[in-house]
Amino acid sequence: MHISVQAETFKLAKVFTISRGSRTQAEVLTVRVERDGHIGWGECVPYARYGETLLSVTAQIEALGAVSRSDLAEELPAGAARNAVDCALWDLDAKTAGVRVSDMIGLSVLGPEITAYTLSLDTPEAMQAQAALNAFRPLLKIKLGTPDDMPRLEAVRRGAPKARIIVDANEGWSAEAYSDLAPHLVRLGVELVEQPLPAAEDHALLGLDRPVPLCADESCHDSSSLIDMKGKYDFANIKLDKTGGLTEALALRDAAQASGFGIMVGCMVGSSLAMAPAVLVAQGAAFTDLDGPLLLAEDRDHFLKFDADGVHPPEAALWG
Repeated sequence: MHISVQAETFKLAKVFTISRGSRTQAEVLTVRVERDGHIGWGECVPYARYGETLLSVTAQIEALGAVSRSDLAEELPAGAARNAVDCALWDLDAKTAGVRVSDMIGLSVLGPEITAYTLSLDTPEAMQAQAALNAFRPLLKIKLGTPDDMPRLEAVRRGAPKARIIVDANEGWSAEAYSDLAPHLVRLGVELVEQPLPAAEDHALLGLDRPVPLCADESCHDSSSLIDMKGKYDFANIKLDKTGGLTEALALRDAAQASGFGIMVGCMVGSSLAMAPAVLVAQGAAFTDLDGPLLLAEDRDHFLKFDADGVHPPEAALWG
């Protein structure tokens, strides 16, 4: 077995801004695993919020020897490095066996899933214009998390009066801010709020009235996160770069559902290769947020198909 890793950059269609900062490109790592003439591949997006860099994640991957999916969790912690390797191994095993990954995990029926489209943080006027341009999309996700969020939210609703809306505060609020905003969120038809408080401070959510359901993002990494989420959140946002790949993402989905949490499947800003395995996890999810490729100016060959029905499962030529 030979494992290689390569840094790649994809230009964004426009500047993408959240409460932590802005970016103009997606920086990813592409992992290839070769065995017996077959090559499997996967992609990850190292995330500074979790102490990851391109260099640190590359070093984790390059330190690996021959490894299988069953023992990968013993070699790498949950995170971007394990994600890319795990997904590459799933792709490799499927190619070796001549089957699809969906068959390997027991998904007999696959279909498109409506995905959120993200409007990045900007002035109310600019966000209203963004919303108007994308009002045809059934589900919009609004990046917020500032002291001046209400004008932005009102502006988006004016721009897209019929779209469903979810909000991502990116740890930018307090419990008091959420409580103050909640009646307005209800009035404007917001269906879900992601990570309103910093993960280290989300104990303040215990016992809080939640008229708009809350979804754990930075507070939800893998199955071990679920215990601490109880009483604070209603949904779990499953991202493969947090779980450490498809293997743990599937386990987290099942465990979260068994614990009474709703499921959201999200992503970092990456290419279709990063989204492909997540589309399998998203089958039947209450909320899907796999719009990464829609934010890019360029993508992989055999990119994912997006249309009025949502994001479609990957072709074999892309992954799985």
